[in-house]
Amino acid sequence: MKIGIISDTHNLLREEVVKELKGCDVILHGGDISQQSILDQLEAMAPVRVVRGNNDKEWAEHLPESLDFEMAGLRFFMTHKKKDIPKDVSSYDLVIFGHSHQYSEIWVGMKKKTLLLNPGSCGPRRFIQPITMAILTVDGEEWTVNLYFLKILTLNRCLYLLNG
Repeated sequence: MKIGIISDTHNLLREEVVKELKGCDVILHGGDISQQSILDQLEAMAPVRVVRGNNDKEWAEHLPESLDFEMAGLRFFMTHKKKDIPKDVSSYDLVIFGHSHQYSEIWVGMKKKTLLLNPGSCGPRRFIQPITMAILTVDGEEWTVNLYFLKILTLNRCLYLLNG
């Protein structure tokens, strides 16, 4: 099973993200979608599990702030902000969150059983942070998470001030 994991799209679903998500069986979104049309585009590709982010206002009131579910033999917890993760995550295989726009993988627990995963942001660039997402592949009892750095071509304008 191939599971796309994204967050913080902020009303921008990049072509590069769509390309990586094609062929996914499920898409998990860690919040800050910003508009229903983004969810509609994702749902046209695969079933979506999503949590509401702090920038998801009235339109997203029906979205949960957190999710607790099992899929492909793994137990997941999802929320937008890291501070909203339960203190005891030992019953989960993966805890997915967003908000910071920074990719991170942190293994926790006595046997390093639980992965806290922030897929970063694949929406508008924030500061100098890279555009990232993750793909989870589950094959029987084995699973792997792969980080995707998306190459986004931008043209920068330089302003030269000449002192005269």
